[in-house]
Amino acid sequence: MCMSEKRCPWVDVSKPDYVKYHDTEWGVPVHDDRILFEFLILEAFQAGLRWYTILKRRKTFREAFDNFDPLKVARYDEPKVLELLGDPGIIRNRAKVLAAVNNARRFLEVQEEYGNFDAYIWGFTDNRPIVNAFRTPDDFPAQTPLSGSISKDLARRGFVFVGPTIIYAHMQATGMVNDHTLDCFRRQQILSLYKLTETPLG
Repeated sequence: MCMSEKRCPWVDVSKPDYVKYHDTEWGVPVHDDRILFEFLILEAFQAGLRWYTILKRRKTFREAFDNFDPLKVARYDEPKVLELLGDPGIIRNRAKVLAAVNNARRFLEVQEEYGNFDAYIWGFTDNRPIVNAFRTPDDFPAQTPLSGSISKDLARRGFVFVGPTIIYAHMQATGMVNDHTLDCFRRQQILSLYKLTETPLG
């Protein structure tokens, strides 16, 4: 990990775990259902908070939520919810904990319909990452028409805490969009890895 590399302007280089997340995960296309589910839940817990607040608790979240296995989370009952609400290592918000359980059940329904969640969610981008061309913090949108469309469809299916801003953050995290700035060293690495072009796809 080279600290002298040029990174996206939102990265706090004083926090090694933040730098590692940016340098190894953010913007890399994800096609693993467990990881897609993990980010869906973590982004919901982030609502109203900074991402770093969630990131530094990620290990504890994984332990508390059975490594984000949707089959296990979908079976959580009231005693388990109360157990989670007593865990100081996560965000103890009842509405968000209940949302995680609900969304696990809805997630399984999507898997049943599509074979996997990956096929469903990536279908919104024709299975190709959208490549944006941002330079400054002001260029980053909080949401887009596409994240709004995905949000509406998820809500129609019964998901909660899936507003367009949360969904856009999920798209960024899982590489559905490559929002690394033009001068960020990770941008070209991801483009090369997945043989993408500089032409925006959406």
